[in-house]
Amino acid sequence: MAEIRIGGLQRLSSCDWPGELVATLFLQGCPWDCPYCHNPHLIPPEAEGTLDWQEVLGFLAGRRGLLDGVVFSGGEPTLQRGLPEALRAVRALGFRTGLHTAGPYPARLAAVLPLCDWVGFDVKAPFSGYRRVTGAAGSGDRARESLRLLLASGTAHQVRTTVDPTLIDGAALARMGAELAALGVADHVLQTCRSTGTRTSRPVHLQG
Repeated sequence: MAEIRIGGLQRLSSCDWPGELVATLFLQGCPWDCPYCHNPHLIPPEAEGTLDWQEVLGFLAGRRGLLDGVVFSGGEPTLQRGLPEALRAVRALGFRTGLHTAGPYPARLAAVLPLCDWVGFDVKAPFSGYRRVTGAAGSGDRARESLRLLLASGTAHQVRTTVDPTLIDGAALARMGAELAALGVADHVLQTCRSTGTRTSRPVHLQG
């Protein structure tokens, strides 16, 4: 049985994997502390009220033929050492598997890429400016290495950035775009930063 902590379950989503109808599992824990995180309750690795994995598998078994896949989101899914086993269990039920990650653990990401049909990869900032967003030293280097591994794997993916204009200005966006293009990213999606559900109450909007 996979040792995995699930902080939430979205039973039906059409936005967590473009073009697919999925269930989304929100895994507990994240090593980074981005101010605009819309799931701040998932940041602590330990939390009360996590869902039972066997019950989640039972739910998914009843959705075979109705859902296209299952997305593992967070938090940061690769923090969970039971993620590979959980991905295998979901694939054994006949589902395609998606993963949302920001890439804090390159080696763990490399280990699960063969088990993923699609990855949504979050780029936070120009790699040299990551600490301002994540609060973690060395986070930009880890994210860049993880992105390189993803691009080299050939796994279908989407690279996206949540733009908080208090953290990323126009010059930073341009620098980030150039860095991603140099790595071979062909499609970079910018997402509006929303304050609802975050630790900040200020309204922020995508500029430009």
